[in-house]
Amino acid sequence: MTHRRYHAPLAALPLALSLAFAPHTASASTQGVVISQVYGGNGATFANDYVELTNGSSAPVSVAGWSLQYASSTGTGTFGGNGVVALPGTTLQPGQHLLVALAASGTGAPLPTPDASGTINISSLNGKVVLVNGATGLACNGGTVACSADQLAQIIDLVGYGNADFFEGAPAPVLSSTSAALRAQDGCADTDNNAADFSAGTPAPRNTASAAGRCGGSGVTPLAIYEIQGGGSASTRVGERVQTSGVVTRVNNNGFFIQDQNGDNDAATSDGIFVFSGSAPTVAAGQLVQLTGTITEFNVGSSTNPDTLARPLTELTGIADLVVLGSGFTIAPTAIRFPEMSNDDLERVEGMLVRIAKPLTVSQNFFLGRFGQLTVSSGGRLEQPTNRYRPGSKAQQLADKNARRRLLLDDGSSIQNPNPTPYIGMNNTVRSGDRIDDGLTGVIDYGLATSSTTGAGDYRLQPTVPPAISRRNDRTSTPPWVGGNLRLASFNTLNYFTTFTDGSTADGQTGQGCSLGGVVLASNCRGASNLAEFNRQRAKTIEALAGLDADAVALVEMQNNGATAVANLVAGLNAKLGAGTYAAVPDPASGGGTGTDAIKVAMIYKPGKLSRVGGATSDASTVHNRPPMAQAFRLAGGAEFTFIANHFKSKSCTDAAGADLDQGDLQGCYNATRIAQAQALRAFVTQRQNATGNPDVVLAGDFNAYAKEDPVIELTGNGFVDEIGRFEGKRFSYSFIFDGASGRLDHLFTTPSISGKVKKALEWPINADEPSMLDYNLEFKQPACATCAPDLYAPTAFRSADHDPALMGLTLPAPATPATPAAPRARSAPR
Repeated sequence: MTHRRYHAPLAALPLALSLAFAPHTASASTQGVVISQVYGGNGATFANDYVELTNGSSAPVSVAGWSLQYASSTGTGTFGGNGVVALPGTTLQPGQHLLVALAASGTGAPLPTPDASGTINISSLNGKVVLVNGATGLACNGGTVACSADQLAQIIDLVGYGNADFFEGAPAPVLSSTSAALRAQDGCADTDNNAADFSAGTPAPRNTASAAGRCGGSGVTPLAIYEIQGGGSASTRVGERVQTSGVVTRVNNNGFFIQDQNGDNDAATSDGIFVFSGSAPTVAAGQLVQLTGTITEFNVGSSTNPDTLARPLTELTGIADLVVLGSGFTIAPTAIRFPEMSNDDLERVEGMLVRIAKPLTVSQNFFLGRFGQLTVSSGGRLEQPTNRYRPGSKAQQLADKNARRRLLLDDGSSIQNPNPTPYIGMNNTVRSGDRIDDGLTGVIDYGLATSSTTGAGDYRLQPTVPPAISRRNDRTSTPPWVGGNLRLASFNTLNYFTTFTDGSTADGQTGQGCSLGGVVLASNCRGASNLAEFNRQRAKTIEALAGLDADAVALVEMQNNGATAVANLVAGLNAKLGAGTYAAVPDPASGGGTGTDAIKVAMIYKPGKLSRVGGATSDASTVHNRPPMAQAFRLAGGAEFTFIANHFKSKSCTDAAGADLDQGDLQGCYNATRIAQAQALRAFVTQRQNATGNPDVVLAGDFNAYAKEDPVIELTGNGFVDEIGRFEGKRFSYSFIFDGASGRLDHLFTTPSISGKVKKALEWPINADEPSMLDYNLEFKQPACATCAPDLYAPTAFRSADHDPALMGLTLPAPATPATPAAPRARSAPR
């Protein structure tokens, strides 16, 4: 299980900092009161930040004259500089709690009645809290401002969490707006190691009126695993210290799963559970073990989207008294029905060894290299609902069906960039569409499906039998046949920038930046981080474009730096294919220019096949920040047509407001803007038809709308022909994969006048189906070492970007040629 994988590894701290708090240990064990909970997400769950204290000793302790103080995780501010909260003259009985309310927000649930209050605003992610024997603020923070021996002697307890530079032993986990640092053993555990004593979990504040904890070694309740799990989505006995036993079914790098030998024969309650150890376990599969632990619900994420809301995972923490009772035991996997009848059916087998007998298809591999994770699905790969249906009931039904068919296949490790990469097959890849023919056997748990703690969560399987993945989606080194005497293409380059995020450029300059809204900064650059990455990106992009072999290409996500980036790409293509094979269409001199975004659309063409008719122009409508670019072409003295490159507003929700917010119709954010862009594009097409006197227009690019979404219908409902949709028919066509589902964001549309001349239109599947670990980036790769698996990058077209290119073949009439006069008949020689 890998529920801590998304917290970036802590950098090694100086030894002096990690040991700086050694004098605390004697004071803590003498006083007995410890910090038992820390919560900094005011407004997310509760209306206030808070800190909870617990008397972990077996005798009453007075907190009169004490105070609570806070400092940021690594800043220069001192504990006293952030405020001091004086504690009341309360005497805490053994196991009794005291609640200190801190900074308030206008939202969130009210806390239980606090026993003390202050206005300190503590971080929801990283920070450090001290319990001080005294009411004077400490003029130190233990990190950048070291504490003297006298100051250390005043500190009764310390909790450093996240990336804090002052802590006991090692820091407690990084928190979130919906998680608190929870001390194990019902708030009693105190090993003088924050990492060992605390886990991140659901905030559960307690005051002096709450039931006392079970400190002093008492209060351990014997419970079977199914009694711990219960029949709901969360255990009803969270926080209890329990003794249980079970057979080890799988060992991960930071814990292990155990399952009751016999179970309770109740399908509603799970017989298995995860035991979190925080380090490599000492047990082995097949051993029968008995242990003591605290029941915890671990929040794997903080998504607020009800469709992707992460469920908590029931586990045991603060493990003690672990005893191996025997070896050689086996648990028969429970055969489960998949897909689920409802989206949360797998909750009833959480932590259990299961068997899915039917074949499963790989639907996504984006996180394979970074987290050792695949998204698999029953009944074939997953399709974006609005790629097949108009927004509405049918699309929602498909979304529900997708959720019930989907499962994460994990590798049982919390290590980022695992070595070797699991599940890699032929050609050093595993492609979406490949299949696990023999099903899966393993243990069910729950985790994040993305790299963001606010992203989607899903049930996942940790295999106990290595899955065999067969290649069912072959790579094609050249595009399928499209016919015709003219080839047009669209290619999203995934940010082809010749200025890099480190401020250097492809031609050796330093201290440079990229323009975004008129502001030039290196942080505005979006492509390669440095020259080494760019050379890898350039090689793959050139291979992809050379393979397309199109006569004109609409390029998307090119750096908006005049002719520089496009010229660099053309030079690379011509070096491979021959001088003069391609040329760049100059930026539009009229209309809306190239826009204000850091990226733009661009166009390249083969001057040996096509000639430009007039200059390029772009749509002047202010609804575009990346205006569509139009260029009229003539085919070698014959037919003329207009080619328009497009890149509509993305589905990202950054700064979305009003009608551009996600409307819950599966079209994502900024759909209203994309509709307006489609309407403006229609007017722009009419303008170009009138200007050229030619009705033949081809639209290409990344429209950021799936095939049945409103912006596409705005075009196809007004006469434009979806050429890929026309030729694919009811077949599953796609150019992009997101959250495990595939759909077509990249389109080729034509006006009716030229549609009849199209021979074929399709996507070339070289990118979306491939793992992101094969791309040009150098981050999130396996470490360089003598025993590490190699970087699987190769200078091929595969994973040259994240979108698949689109390609179309047309047959346009060639110029008429005069009839050649017949040669005179030869005369016979005279006789």
